[in-house]
Amino acid sequence: MKATYKKHVLEFKRPSGTSRGILKTKETWFIILEKADKTGIGECGILRTLSVDDVPEYEEKLKWTCNNIHLGLTVLLQELIAFPSIQFGLEQAFLSLESHHKFELFPSEFTQGSKAIPINGLVWMGEERFMKQQIHEKIDQGFSCIKMKIGAIDFETEFKLLKSIRKEYSKSDIELRVDANGAFSPENALDKLKVLSELCLHSIEQPIKSGQYNEMARLCQESPLAIALDEELIGVFDVTKKEKIIQTIQPQYIILKPSLVGGFKGSEEWISIAKDNNVDYWVTSALESNVGLNAISQWTYTLDSKMPQGLGTGGLYTNNIDSPLEVKKGQLHYNNKVDWNFKPQQWV
Repeated sequence: MKATYKKHVLEFKRPSGTSRGILKTKETWFIILEKADKTGIGECGILRTLSVDDVPEYEEKLKWTCNNIHLGLTVLLQELIAFPSIQFGLEQAFLSLESHHKFELFPSEFTQGSKAIPINGLVWMGEERFMKQQIHEKIDQGFSCIKMKIGAIDFETEFKLLKSIRKEYSKSDIELRVDANGAFSPENALDKLKVLSELCLHSIEQPIKSGQYNEMARLCQESPLAIALDEELIGVFDVTKKEKIIQTIQPQYIILKPSLVGGFKGSEEWISIAKDNNVDYWVTSALESNVGLNAISQWTYTLDSKMPQGLGTGGLYTNNIDSPLEVKKGQLHYNNKVDWNFKPQQWV
């Protein structure tokens, strides 16, 4: 078996605001396996400043992985414990290599095109007018669940914006989720959560920065608004530590990004622990190209979760890989009449 990798820089159609700054581009790498006349493809994507494997030696580790592909998936996953995005890329590539169609990793009614996955519409941070415009666009496009990133502009403006949306659309019309990306301080978080709870929101992701377990546990206990852990899961590889985090904090939800938490295997460990502790979950992509998004979506469908998932990021880029993934009326569909257009040889 031969393994190579190719880098691809994804370009945002419009600079996208997060609590960590404005994103204009995103780097990703594809691992390509070749064995006899078959090819397997997987995506390794990191988010700068967020991924635990955002380190200077990242490409060196990719090279090492390709040079040692003979070790096999099980051994490589153990060796790459500190590189969750490479673990995830390898899982995809090996599944792809064994598949009848290299992009059909988990055959199901989803890949047959007969079932779809409900997803949330994502509203990026920005000026009030821009955020309001995005919200109305998502509603017009048929989304019944909207996720809004908060924490970039002042809290009063964000609250006013959410309040105006809630006045127009009731809880039964639109489910509203917010993501603070750790923007609140432990001192003021509870007051803000109480104010936000007046708007009948579904939940808030990561109200305070990760690693503050006692403070987060207190918030989960006292908050009238459900809390979902996101960044809290990143960089935690030991099963015992995962259990301790869930049992200590006791959140209402956890959010799984396979590129950030160790692929399917790492995500399934979190899901098992969450279920044992009566914690629910949903899955979110981490701004992968359509190659990684496709893998996450197919796997997510097999989980049989009824909640809207965070998988609507395929249309963000000007130079994404053409794929059968389509968003229609707030759902992600797999149109198997559409061909993939994956040509790694054109990239450096």
